Amino acid sequence: MATVELKSVSKVYDGGVQAVKSADITIQDKEFVVLVGPSGCGKTTTLRMIAGLEDISGGDLFIDGKRVNDVPPKDRDIAMVFQNYALYPHMTVYDNMAFGLKIRKMPKETIQQRVDEAADILEIRELLERRPKALSGGQRQRVAVGRAIVRHPKVFLFDEPLSNLDAKLRVQMRAEISSLHTRLQATMIYVTHDQVEAMTMGDKIVVMRNGVIQQIGDPLSLYNQPVNRFVAGFIGSPPMNFLAAQVTEEGGKIWIDEGTFKMAIEGRYAEPLKPYVGKAVTFGIRPEDCQYDMKAAEGSFIPTTVEVIEPLGAETHVYVNTGKHQLIARTEPSIAFSVGDKAKFVPNLDKAVFFDGETEEAINL
Repeated sequence: MATVELKSVSKVYDGGVQAVKSADITIQDKEFVVLVGPSGCGKTTTLRMIAGLEDISGGDLFIDGKRVNDVPPKDRDIAMVFQNYALYPHMTVYDNMAFGLKIRKMPKETIQQRVDEAADILEIRELLERRPKALSGGQRQRVAVGRAIVRHPKVFLFDEPLSNLDAKLRVQMRAEISSLHTRLQATMIYVTHDQVEAMTMGDKIVVMRNGVIQQIGDPLSLYNQPVNRFVAGFIGSPPMNFLAAQVTEEGGKIWIDEGTFKMAIEGRYAEPLKPYVGKAVTFGIRPEDCQYDMKAAEGSFIPTTVEVIEPLGAETHVYVNTGKHQLIARTEPSIAFSVGDKAKFVPNLDKAVFFDGETEEAINL
């Protein structure tokens, strides 16, 4: 397999539209890296530059230490799985999977062996004589993956391969692709707008926004130590709660004043917030870190009104309002809520994240 390295890689389209701005990414051998972000953030353009389907406007791209900026796609030893499968409708599954090998004039025995191996891995041997129109979406996706596997490429590229599948099948295929990565021990680069896919599949996640890389790290690092408000809000489902507030100092304590309530900030953020006294910050807290407690002491809780209740079986999502901000709390299903109830939620300040009110960068501890 291979390492992939992007050094200050940029893409500028005609008219001066900059899709990717100075991207620096190092993908190690056998690593599963996910590029994630909202539509238009540059993730697919980055993947297509790695594949050679888009010219690189600036910077350098290396595969296994070799600069490949000007190397044609067919000579990069990569295989790409597309969102729309891109299968030949007039060919059987076998011929779709074998086509790339036949073009390379490989021996029939080798082609047969590779297709059989891939069909066994993906459990599609019984589909080899069918045509794509006779397959379900999930089966077509397996064939598209199989066509990549038979190539034995250095790098696998996946461009939102599960977006056309229904929710249940998407979960199943997520697990299958992750299992495939383990079995093949391959270098894989995967593009998605779905942060759940990113969190569950990637060894390393690259979060992008407006063509700029916001943060690179393993899933839990991004979840627990986001570098800015965008990453904090994008990673996690339900998303992190954000409350705009003013930092004050009273009675030797640091407080945040949200406008409808004030809360004392004790613990690890007390010192880092001192330089922000008199300034605006954003208080970020995840839904699972908001504990329902009607006996909470004054100055330690967020007072809210219940607006929406979503029972999900193992947990309940409660949408509440402070009067200025809406929050989501994850609670035990045994707690009975009614719309209109007054509810106190105590945030776990050790799990909170505070962001500069102007730059939206996380305030360092």
